[in-house]
Amino acid sequence: KSRVMLCIWQANLTKPWVDNNPSSDISLSKMNYELSPPILCMTNCPTLIVTVGLPARGKTYISKKLTRYLNWIGVPTREFNVGQYRRECVKIYKSFEFFRPDNEEGLKIRQQCASAALNDVRQYLADEGGQVAVFDATNTTRERRQTITAFAEQNGFKVFFVESVCEDPVVIAENIVVSVHSDFCPDYMNCNTEEAMEDFKKRIECYENSYETLDEVWDRHLSYIKIIDVGRRYLVNQVQDHIQSRIVYYLMNIHITPRSIYLCRHGESDLNVKGCIGGDSGLSPRGREFAKYLGKFIESQDISDLKVWTSQMKRTIQTAEAVSVPYEQWKALNEIDAGVCEEMMYEEIQQHYPLEFALRDQDKYRYRYPKGESYEDLVQRLEPVIMELERQENVLVICHQAVMRCLLAYFLDKTAEELPYLKCPLHTVLKLTPVAYGCKVESIFLNVDAVNTHRDRPEVGISTKTHRNVVAPVINIIRNISLTNDGAALVLFNRLGCHGFTVRCVLIPRL
Repeated sequence: KSRVMLCIWQANLTKPWVDNNPSSDISLSKMNYELSPPILCMTNCPTLIVTVGLPARGKTYISKKLTRYLNWIGVPTREFNVGQYRRECVKIYKSFEFFRPDNEEGLKIRQQCASAALNDVRQYLADEGGQVAVFDATNTTRERRQTITAFAEQNGFKVFFVESVCEDPVVIAENIVVSVHSDFCPDYMNCNTEEAMEDFKKRIECYENSYETLDEVWDRHLSYIKIIDVGRRYLVNQVQDHIQSRIVYYLMNIHITPRSIYLCRHGESDLNVKGCIGGDSGLSPRGREFAKYLGKFIESQDISDLKVWTSQMKRTIQTAEAVSVPYEQWKALNEIDAGVCEEMMYEEIQQHYPLEFALRDQDKYRYRYPKGESYEDLVQRLEPVIMELERQENVLVICHQAVMRCLLAYFLDKTAEELPYLKCPLHTVLKLTPVAYGCKVESIFLNVDAVNTHRDRPEVGISTKTHRNVVAPVINIIRNISLTNDGAALVLFNRLGCHGFTVRCVLIPRL
């Protein structure tokens, strides 16, 4: 007789319930878990992004967009705006005189505010699990940048500078208008627009004489991207790792050209009417009616150079055919894969897969359908779509409920917990218009009734969390396996949060 020794490991991916040492014995008792761990795009060590540039050059715009993007893809990121620290310290702003280089008291206060912000950066990156901090300030002198670099080296952080240089008077004037708006800058809450703009221009002059731009020779040892005239030209130097590469790629795709992005789901489908999820059915009669109304709506908008994107599924393609614009199919826009639950009603899922149903309610964002996807997986799949949307101008995206939620969460800066519950009803168009530091949303219902596919967040009381135990499936597989001649066999299975465990059974002679 012989006995079977079971070893379980997973290459390249670290799982909290699997020993990192593949040579060690692994206890099956460790394999109880609730949900897949978050897919965090972790950097090797925390990164400090430092903006550089005169006022009204779009630094805060860049900081906010970059923070939103990194959080959306799973990199914990926070913005630290030194101007906010200064406003908390100096409650009443008087004039540009505060920023004069010969104003010793003002200079001292600004240095204290920068130090306070850096202390908070240290706490966030070292103690709170942050991976990227965006230090949003002018940082226009080499002395200030050397201080920040020394701070980062002392704490083991990488530094990446983002400089925005702009000499276009039209762009600068537009940025000044945004900068002095009371909604964005409390400094000018009690001033009229002309007074505020005049004071802000003098504030810029206070920085101009001491401004030292990042230099290709002098600063050749630094990692940075220099954005010239809002993307007309870029200079990239000493990129250190994948996270900085992604930052560079993102910043080279964004633009400030006025545009609108239209998001809508396909028309009501036959499976929607039946209350089933997933599948690849065609449109219902009401869905076809919506498609016609959508075509008329888009025509009435008189949108120049409109691009239309769909998924590769029948219901989005049939919806797009009613719009008199050529459309492009994206596989990345396909609906979330529900795996074994495809074309099932929620009631059927609850009946046949009660454990899966309960687990999904615990953490809808990270839950992965058996043989399917999670919302977290979907976000990773949609990153190229976001990049291309940032490059484009006017686009109509005809997609699906889960996909639309992910796209909407990016533009509206929603958290992973909020994302799966965003309301995206059928037969409704959302018009997104990027504005200074956010996105304006208009909801247009096209007066065609449809079923309601939204499922509210479940009420969660005080209860014991459900666990999925993967020991039983492993044992079942082992009982039914027939070993090969060399005494070994490999079994590959996929469960929640596991991209694929390899189970190796080795036949060992009994002594």
